[in-house]
Amino acid sequence: MNELGLTAKQPTDVAPAGGGCGCGGCGCGAAGVATEASVAPAVTVELGVTGMTCGHCIASVTEELSAIPGVTGVQVDLQKGGTSRVIVAADRVLDHDALAEAIDEAGYSLV
Repeated sequence: MNELGLTAKQPTDVAPAGGGCGCGGCGCGAAGVATEASVAPAVTVELGVTGMTCGHCIASVTEELSAIPGVTGVQVDLQKGGTSRVIVAADRVLDHDALAEAIDEAGYSLV
């Protein structure tokens, strides 16, 4: 994980299984409480990517990363000619080799 400059984060704000269902209609009294069954776990991965210089670069990286199963969003903080920060949101833990391959396929390099 570290050799690719990747970090993964998982939130801890999900109610334990067996808690309220979150529907507010079953009488459990847990209206609005998220449970493991009602909210997919969220994962974010931050990547350092070099070689990006423009909006086309952002589109290419976004398209390749978005094709990975589980990816729900991609955000790019472009640093023209430097190391751009790419944040990938997913509903599951992502395979880091797949992330590296997607960046390579788009024509760029991980830091």
